[in-house]
Amino acid sequence: MTVLPDDGFSLAAEFPDATRQQWQRLVEGVLSKAGTAAEGPAAEEALATALEDGLATRPLYTAEDGAPDPGRPGFPPFTRGGRPEGTAVTGWDVRQNHARSEPRRANEAILADLENGVTSLWLTAGERGLPVDALPAALDGVYLDLAPVVLDAGAEFEAAARQLLRLYDERELPRTAALGNLGADPLGTAARSGGDDLAGPLAAAAGLAVQCAREYPGLRALTVDALPYHEAGGSAAQELGASLATGVAYLRALTDAGLTVEEALAQLEFRYAATADQFLTIAKLRAARRLWARVAEVSGGAPAAGAQRQHAVTSSVMMTRRDPWVNMLRTTVACLGAGVGGADAVTVLPFDHALGLPDAFARRIARNTSTILLEESHLARVIDPAGGSWYVERLTDELAHAAWEWFREIERAGGQAAALRSGLVAERLAATWEDRRADLAARREPITGVSEFPHLGEEPVHRDPAPAAPAGGLPVVRRDEAYEELRTRSDAHLAATGDRPRAFLAALGPAAAHTGRLTFAANLFQAGGIEPVPCTAPETPAASAAAFAGSGATVACLCSSDTLYAEHAEAVAAALKEAGARQVFLAGRPGERREAYRRAGVDEFVFAGGDAVAVLSTVLDRMGVA
Repeated sequence: MTVLPDDGFSLAAEFPDATRQQWQRLVEGVLSKAGTAAEGPAAEEALATALEDGLATRPLYTAEDGAPDPGRPGFPPFTRGGRPEGTAVTGWDVRQNHARSEPRRANEAILADLENGVTSLWLTAGERGLPVDALPAALDGVYLDLAPVVLDAGAEFEAAARQLLRLYDERELPRTAALGNLGADPLGTAARSGGDDLAGPLAAAAGLAVQCAREYPGLRALTVDALPYHEAGGSAAQELGASLATGVAYLRALTDAGLTVEEALAQLEFRYAATADQFLTIAKLRAARRLWARVAEVSGGAPAAGAQRQHAVTSSVMMTRRDPWVNMLRTTVACLGAGVGGADAVTVLPFDHALGLPDAFARRIARNTSTILLEESHLARVIDPAGGSWYVERLTDELAHAAWEWFREIERAGGQAAALRSGLVAERLAATWEDRRADLAARREPITGVSEFPHLGEEPVHRDPAPAAPAGGLPVVRRDEAYEELRTRSDAHLAATGDRPRAFLAALGPAAAHTGRLTFAANLFQAGGIEPVPCTAPETPAASAAAFAGSGATVACLCSSDTLYAEHAEAVAAALKEAGARQVFLAGRPGERREAYRRAGVDEFVFAGGDAVAVLSTVLDRMGVA
């Protein structure tokens, strides 16, 4: 019998160690079969996935891919969480947003949420939501010592804060029992609205912070909202860097107002976006805590004061207006990432968020997302469950460095306020979004239900309109915006004519030869609101032309294998053109026969990685769809 060494972890001791070089040689063999020549590290790099900010996800992580010691949960640098127990005792704070302007309906929704699992309220007040003077009516029946209230009133933050503080006094709530955040965020408001008069708002925010520090120990006065930068198309590192610069600006204002560094740090709560990229979300929240701990350290704060309070909100950029039911899946993954990443509070946006104000069913699904992850999946029972993952630790470290460089650039430009005024922030975010738009247009970043697997017969979902977002500052983008424009054109054509624009799909040969490209073409055209009309059994070019003539379509696309294209594509394309096709496509790359196909009547070639938005826009133009 073999005696295994007593090293504590000797389960695989009888097996020889595998090396990274051995794995790379196996990768080389796979790549060579696919026609790619690469050796050693180059073979590994060939399988890497590029992310924003110059980062990449590699195919293999081992103990060699180290990162700095993340410390212990609840201790600097707080990478593993701001509290030793994490969310394991009570779970994260389930915080829901309410933005209805009618006090009675807002109150009904608030009470329903609190009765069914929500643990804190995020109230949008002012011109974007509930009137400031209606806060008491909206909070009627709410036990304010049990349900923390977080305000978000934009430029009206001081009036909203004073109204809430008066309400506490009217209800004789002990000041030590008041919980939540007054939501002052002058720089975030400037980012959204474009205003540059910050002296007064910063002084008002500092005044609220001083009052909270002296009289309301459970209240924070300021929110560092990074959502405007995410919603303008910024990357994870840009979101983090902008939040650091904003937080530093607030620290300066609060300490100038007389607070100590520790008191100033205690007045800030940070709000970040959680996306359907679960690992990037986990890494972003962990990196944010590490970075803020570093800011607190160099600011002279006590080590324990550097723990960042985090509020994660599922991304509005990823929410779609078409097939909104898929948003439930996106927000579930985002909520998982936020919870595993250690967020103190999590808001799941309702699946109909992009369509307007949510109904009761959408709010129920949103709050139950957290409930299921907490009560059934038990996500909060493990402190920092991602800790120790070589991939997550490395991604956290790389993201932290990228964010720190962006933060330093903002500081060199004079700070967050100066960077917003000069256009530096807007310029960088726009460049990032332009790169991402190219990926979305080429469907390298697929959107289920929109650019992939769209359902043209889906009944639209209608909701009450939401208050208009502030204008004049950073833009607000959505992943689906380019495809939404195309679908809107199709809807207008349907309303005007009774039919959607159609594309005839001429399948050549047996199903084994044409199914793959037929499915690809059908998905492509439907992404632009164009109804595919497949013809899978034409025996001759004349039969294809006759089927096209009776289809009601004005454009056609050939779908088959390269071998059958070489035999039949030219004749079929010519027949379709004679039958009146305004445009003939061929699904696949043409290779050496490009010119021959063009001479026969093929106008364009569609294939994976091509600019789908440009192709579909051109098709609608050719069809005369305004």
